[in-house]
Amino acid sequence: MKQAILIITCILFFFSPTSIFAQQELPILVYHSIAEYTGQGSKELFVTPKNFEEQMNYLRKNGFTPLTFENWDKIHQVPKPIFITFDDGYKNNLNALRIFEKIQTNSFKPVGTIFVISDFVNRPNRLSNEDMRAMVNSGFFSIQSHTATHPDLTQITDYVYELKNSKEKIFQITGKPVIALSYPYGNFNDKVVSETKKYYSFGLTTTPAKYIEKGQEKELYLLPRLYIKYSTTLNEFAKIVEEGS
Repeated sequence: MKQAILIITCILFFFSPTSIFAQQELPILVYHSIAEYTGQGSKELFVTPKNFEEQMNYLRKNGFTPLTFENWDKIHQVPKPIFITFDDGYKNNLNALRIFEKIQTNSFKPVGTIFVISDFVNRPNRLSNEDMRAMVNSGFFSIQSHTATHPDLTQITDYVYELKNSKEKIFQITGKPVIALSYPYGNFNDKVVSETKKYYSFGLTTTPAKYIEKGQEKELYLLPRLYIKYSTTLNEFAKIVEEGS
């Protein structure tokens, strides 16, 4: 009898929702520019609007649920959760808004998170205050922080300006909570994580992997992301979101 109880207990543990969720692999994608490449900047940091739309349609047709960090607690409540993030706050991210508006359905609401460099807002090739408010008010985007001036955070001392002031400036523009930070260049160390925890609930790296919940103390400040590049084909995109890097 004792042996039978032990076997049943083991089965319940290994197949319980908690055990399954602990092994869930969550893709967090990172984009930069959504535009045609015209020779300026790094080509691989561009994704054409056509390719981006095809990628978002893939997510829609294959049962993914895009989330933003305000809804992190839903990662275990929805089918195939995924995060779509954009670094730097380029004005051409407005193309992503138009595509989201185009492909949404009653059962699929594409949403994304844009990490802006707060001191770069309103520059010619960056999102303006009005752009940011429009994107937030559309319901398709969350605006979060990529610091004030995009320094290597492992090489600075003024974390208040880069982290706290950036957070406050973005909040003043959008009126929405700023709870996530994307580390410039993906660089971080223990000091950076410690300072980030003072102001944010999440820290995002560029470590190429899916997020797997392990219950570790700092894991929400070490979130990995998967790059989507100019050269990423649709088949490669499917492998990235379904299988990982």
